[in-house]
Amino acid sequence: QVQPVESGGGLVQAGGSLRLSCTVSGRTVSNYAMGWFRQAPGKERDLVATINRSGGTTTYADSVKGRFTISRDSAENTVYLQMNSLRPEDTAVYYCAARYTALDVYYARAADYPYWGQGTQVTVSS
Repeated sequence: QVQPVESGGGLVQAGGSLRLSCTVSGRTVSNYAMGWFRQAPGKERDLVATINRSGGTTTYADSVKGRFTISRDSAENTVYLQMNSLRPEDTAVYYCAARYTALDVYYARAADYPYWGQGTQVTVSS
């Protein structure tokens, strides 16, 4: 069973920072294209950022460009989402998603990812 596991969520004031982490239990993360998505109450699950296997290509939602950074560390077998200048509208459950692929490409749609974590809550107070 491929199971992404997120950590690092919490409560932060507007303007603050958080770093989310994601590992894939028992698997080598470098074999997977990875993505971060978020879902606020009553809303759909939306793309936040994605990264290809090598880490050389990343994509971001317009709403987080310049504030969030996705990265991966093969030695740590972990994918990160560094979130700076957080805003109340960033409040959501953040999900890590994984897709095993032999191609060094990124995937920007939630439907492209078969494996999902349980999510971690990020709350930004004003």
